[in-house]
Amino acid sequence: MTCRPEKQRRPEWLKIRLRTGGQFRKLRSMVSELELNTVCTEARCPNIYECWNAGTATFMILGETCTRRCGFCSVNSGRPSPGVDPHEPQHVGQAVERLGLRHAVITSVDRDDLPDGGAGHFRDVIRAIRTHRPECAVEVLTPDFKNKSGALETVLHAAPEVFAHNVETVPRLYNTARRGSQYRWSLDVLAAAAAARDAAGSEMRVKSSLMLGLGERDEEILEVLRDLRTSGVDVVTLGQYLQPTREHLPVDRFVTPDEFDTFRKKGMDLGFLHVESGPLVRSSYHAERHRPDPPGLLSIG
Repeated sequence: MTCRPEKQRRPEWLKIRLRTGGQFRKLRSMVSELELNTVCTEARCPNIYECWNAGTATFMILGETCTRRCGFCSVNSGRPSPGVDPHEPQHVGQAVERLGLRHAVITSVDRDDLPDGGAGHFRDVIRAIRTHRPECAVEVLTPDFKNKSGALETVLHAAPEVFAHNVETVPRLYNTARRGSQYRWSLDVLAAAAAARDAAGSEMRVKSSLMLGLGERDEEILEVLRDLRTSGVDVVTLGQYLQPTREHLPVDRFVTPDEFDTFRKKGMDLGFLHVESGPLVRSSYHAERHRPDPPGLLSIG
């Protein structure tokens, strides 16, 4: 079935100024040279020019083909090439070092075909960044690993400063927006990460994200925020869903900046340490603000 395109024009607050300065071109060239993928390009992030011109990026590991088919996501889905790229961890580490990053975000496609869901590859990437640039804080944005035994622990043992997993939308919309995923799985991953943090007495931040404009109701958004806080999440981001192509889910509504500000205030009232809420906010937007300050290596497990 082909989804209808957005009915209305994007409002003024969603218009983006194209900026391709020297730092943007440098990072684009390096990504190509080291054969890396970034979620900035694969997911068509609206903040790519702002972030890349500032010398920051979110690296997407484990290939460019996802084993799931979310209705909102422009990343290719299908059957990935077997295995993983053994050189990718070192390539990411080299890129982080050459860019002089102080905060690197590592995410991935879903790799349900792998025995550990790709958790060991996350660990290897974190370790490579530590080797090439020890002073760089690392944030990981992982899949739910389909609750595969030991997967989450593998990632946490590598001691990221920020552990993130996105619920993306409200439970009622999972059947259409997140086929192959379950809301309960996501909450379980976040709660387990928070429990491991608390047991170790570490300062690791636990983070999640929501897209608005898929057809959710305000009371459902607030209920998800309560669920996230109860699960031990410290940081949450909320942004506007934008339809990548006509083949993807349509935009149900454009949430206004004032509405986003209301959700930010309600989130802070619930006790989150940080709430990034705005039309152009994405899960790694202003990521450097969400880590423990000052950043330092953590030890869990």
